[in-house]
Amino acid sequence: MSVLSRLSVMMFLQYAVWGAWLPIAARYLGAPTEEGGLGFAPGDIALILGIAGSVGAISSPFIAGQIADRFFATQRFLAVLLLLGGGINWLLAEQTTYAAWLWLSIAYSVVYMPTIALSNSMAFTHMADEQRDFPRVRLWGTIGWIVASWTFPMIWLQTGLTLDWMPPFLSGPEVSGVTGELSNALRYSALLSVVYALFCLTLPHTPPKRDATESLAFAKAFGLFKRPSFAVLVLASLLISTVHQIYFMQTAPFLSFLGLRDSDIMPAMTIGQGSEIVVMLLLGAMLKRLGFRIVLTIGAAAYLARYGLWGFTDLPVPVLVASQALHGVCFACFFASAFIYVDRIAPRDVRHSAQTVFGIMILGGGPVLAGVLLDDLSTRFTPAGGTLDYSSLWWTLAAIGGAAMLLVFAVFRDETQGEGDGGAAGGAVGEGAGGAAAALPVEAPDEIAP
Repeated sequence: MSVLSRLSVMMFLQYAVWGAWLPIAARYLGAPTEEGGLGFAPGDIALILGIAGSVGAISSPFIAGQIADRFFATQRFLAVLLLLGGGINWLLAEQTTYAAWLWLSIAYSVVYMPTIALSNSMAFTHMADEQRDFPRVRLWGTIGWIVASWTFPMIWLQTGLTLDWMPPFLSGPEVSGVTGELSNALRYSALLSVVYALFCLTLPHTPPKRDATESLAFAKAFGLFKRPSFAVLVLASLLISTVHQIYFMQTAPFLSFLGLRDSDIMPAMTIGQGSEIVVMLLLGAMLKRLGFRIVLTIGAAAYLARYGLWGFTDLPVPVLVASQALHGVCFACFFASAFIYVDRIAPRDVRHSAQTVFGIMILGGGPVLAGVLLDDLSTRFTPAGGTLDYSSLWWTLAAIGGAAMLLVFAVFRDETQGEGDGGAAGGAVGEGAGGAAAALPVEAPDEIAP
């Protein structure tokens, strides 16, 4: 198997491990205990997923950059982290208390999040042409997420599968006690983690780089806040990251509220990943023709449109499900473009550190803000003895997306236009979709989920 083929399988497994459980986690955590769920309140779910994601995002640069890059061969360290993560997820599937879920979720995030940076680093190290090869390799990560989300319901949640015209094109009656079976998503992820860990041992040897990090680069990267465009981008990204995280905290329960079967939720959510592939292919051309301000504005507007549409909960369910396609516009136009812009505006010698600073701000701060906000909104919009008022929840998030949209459109100005040193990312923007995708140094998914 060629090096690029092995790297593609690596990316497939990297995101299959994540996609096997994240889309359905909130539904399992929030479903009533009499249905087989854990009965956690929306605020508890927000804190479990939000704090865990935040701690993992903040610790990831230290683990991946300061420890792995300096002292361990990348492929071996990846294998160790994946085995640890698989063990944690298998244990997590057995837990029923809030405290156990909170602490084990944090532990899992700490060992899984660095694998995203390490897999990207592995890919870049062994590519002859990053601009040409990385988009093709990274595409398999999104495919892995989709395949894991499709196959889990087929294996654990349904029986008597027959051909269907709707994705994933095979479906059947749900098994008895289907909601309780959702915990098997964690076991499925654990098994995929073990397979991935074993596969890591076949990856190209990538020795440590003991002189990997410039000691002052991280501090120097904070100087970007003197650039108005960077400060505005961080503020807008915090707003968008907050509502983006709530998507994974409440979409599965919302789809269940609309009447989707538990076994149909994960395939329905992969509509977003499918649209992401299409938009990413167009992103380079969009940035070249429209510029960063307009593309970022489109991304923020997509959050406004999606959540605004979801507020009309009496719309036909197929319309609300199909609107998942806006997720690809949200992610690609805002987050992918934001990471490209940071790479373009940062001085050449601190670009990696600039991405780290930007990532910590939005991937560390966003989940915490999301947890706090969802806890407050779920309390405000849930009447005593009643159910969450999803219309009010989504319209509030739509307003936040609208505020970010107006902020970017009215205040953000591209400070790289006309500069002589556009750098790698600047060149990538002019080279079409492949360049745009390749410019993502640590894929947003991304420690932001696709």
